[in-house]
Amino acid sequence: MSDVARAAGVSLATVSKVINGRYGVAQATVERVQQVIQELGYEVSLGAQSLRSHRTNVLGILVAEFEPFSTELLKGASREVAGTGYQLLAYSGGDGDVAAIGWERRSLARLSGSLIDGAVIVTPTVVETKQGFHVVAVDPHTGPSGLPTVDSDNFAGAVLATNYLLSLGHRRIGHISGRPDLESARLREAGFRKAMADADVPVDESLVRVGGFRIESAAGTAAELLTLADRPTAVFAGNDLSAISTIDVARNMGITVPDDLSVIGFDNVPESALVNPPLTTIMQPLQRMGAEALRLLIDLIGGVDRDTHIRLPTELVVRASCRPYAPAWRRLPLSTRPASTGD
Repeated sequence: MSDVARAAGVSLATVSKVINGRYGVAQATVERVQQVIQELGYEVSLGAQSLRSHRTNVLGILVAEFEPFSTELLKGASREVAGTGYQLLAYSGGDGDVAAIGWERRSLARLSGSLIDGAVIVTPTVVETKQGFHVVAVDPHTGPSGLPTVDSDNFAGAVLATNYLLSLGHRRIGHISGRPDLESARLREAGFRKAMADADVPVDESLVRVGGFRIESAAGTAAELLTLADRPTAVFAGNDLSAISTIDVARNMGITVPDDLSVIGFDNVPESALVNPPLTTIMQPLQRMGAEALRLLIDLIGGVDRDTHIRLPTELVVRASCRPYAPAWRRLPLSTRPASTGD
């Protein structure tokens, strides 16, 4: 402010009035001060502003790490914040360990009160907030509780994915699940089991394995499944990253997707359309989830009385990574097929 006052030839008090929109300053002086502010790139200190008004007009989006899922949520939130009078701060608080319990608590302690007026927390593990500080959870680890929550219908989406594979004639279907501590992962496995039971198809427990929702961990799980003597003909992966990892592992093993193996994912992150072959997946509306979470947070700060649990529908996106089941011998060249078969 001293720099602005010196450059504009006015007092500190005048600069303060212009910045805070107070009366008592001639329009020509206001314009001169604003021009100097623009030239110098002056911005109000959020910390100093919060000391005066107890508001920063900044909302936080807290994530454990910036990966495809959280990035899509951020896109939706950033569009929703336009025109609201708020700014958005994206903050990664996981310190590289996405499984760490309590990263949200540390992040809120650093940001709340002086830098942000409220927060959207993506896939929180544990959240404890001080009174008067609003928090909205997106896809919380333990599912909806007392915290305002936005999620998608993970169970119905998993049923949809499994039924699609069943409709293609697959019966030996593997499932690469997510982290056991995530409610979304549990619901997707439960949906898989429900669809198999409704179709009277027994689940082979050797084909249900934990992949952890990450490319690296899912790769090992996929390799275990695809090296079985009686490997699955189709795999429902708990998220797109696991599905993409499965396709890569299959390719390295000489297994062709979808001719030898059908693969379906969950999320519909942008990478799912770019993999070869493009991935059939279950879409949860990630950008809309981010937008809904931000709108819910703004409404809570504004005292709007509304539903604090928003569950969005999922839908099947058919691309090229699945095909109807065909017995192994039918995929052989005609000259090498058996002379007769009962299949």
